[in-house]
Amino acid sequence: MTSVITPAPHNAVAPSLGNGSAAHDEILRVEDLKVHFPLMKGVVIQRQVGTVKAVDGVSFAIQRGETLGLVGESGCGKSTMGLAVLRMLEPTAGRVLFEGRDVTRLDKDRMRPIRRRMQMVYQDPYGSLDPRMTVREIVGEPLRVHGMARDRDAYRGRVEALLIMVGLLPDMAERYPHEFSGGQRQRIGIARALALEPSLVVCDEPVSALDVSIQAQVVNLFIELQERLGLTYIFIAHNLAVVRHISNRVAVMYLGRIVEIAGRDELYRAPLHPYTEALLAAIPVADPDVEARRPRAIIKGEIGSALKPPSGCRFHPRCPKVMERCKQVEPLLSNYSAGRAVACHLYSAPA
Repeated sequence: MTSVITPAPHNAVAPSLGNGSAAHDEILRVEDLKVHFPLMKGVVIQRQVGTVKAVDGVSFAIQRGETLGLVGESGCGKSTMGLAVLRMLEPTAGRVLFEGRDVTRLDKDRMRPIRRRMQMVYQDPYGSLDPRMTVREIVGEPLRVHGMARDRDAYRGRVEALLIMVGLLPDMAERYPHEFSGGQRQRIGIARALALEPSLVVCDEPVSALDVSIQAQVVNLFIELQERLGLTYIFIAHNLAVVRHISNRVAVMYLGRIVEIAGRDELYRAPLHPYTEALLAAIPVADPDVEARRPRAIIKGEIGSALKPPSGCRFHPRCPKVMERCKQVEPLLSNYSAGRAVACHLYSAPA
């Protein structure tokens, strides 16, 4: 039987977005992060004609050793948010606190040692590896750049240990990327990300370009490495089945905003936001009889424009439960229960 939980009041503007652990276990806190891109027009004399709000006020926290899954349709700002967290894109506003330090306010020199502890695994295992470099050079480049290998023997030994760690053979170090399959190339990318012994890894759709038969192997590798090395992940994906397998908590993103964040089991068992409901309803079921009988939550239309987001709730033009209030008033991401928040007028008190 589903328990009844009293919704949070509409003025709950500072939701608790952690998992309830002690504050000293928090490794990352993102506060009202915004990444806006100016839209320019003209060739000789350029002028700004608009602003693309790719990420527009995102807040969340991650505890050390957990995995936060970040899901949503293509174009909702997931990858942009991941790049901004790592300062690979400069935020327009907001704060990113990594291990207690606001990295958005650090200059290049002070940011350099922190970058060793924040790494990324990219989506494309083909485009993210330099075809002119051997695997040894690719995996070892971070060691060389940051001066973490004492001598040549230490360098070679560390590279070979990293290859073994991700399930590759040491003698593969002298090969080039074109000699490997997609799954093996992604393992090389993972080894490169682990070379500097990071504590936080942003995984930007790391299995979406792989064959389905290989995806599970790579996801299981991420889980094994997390248990062995104590890693913390932001796992960006659009495949909700993959996210469910690896994540502790899941944040659902729509058009630059987080609309729901909750523990994995809680969110999959009882989604609150209509957009979350529709995403989960789109996951196919292996049993054809169950698939034929289960209810559908169809999202009409396409994701809106980040250049001109809809007024009020950004999901309201596509929402099957839309109310007049949704078209005028933007819902706040508010506490619903312990460790759970949702941005929807269905769960907030009337103004």
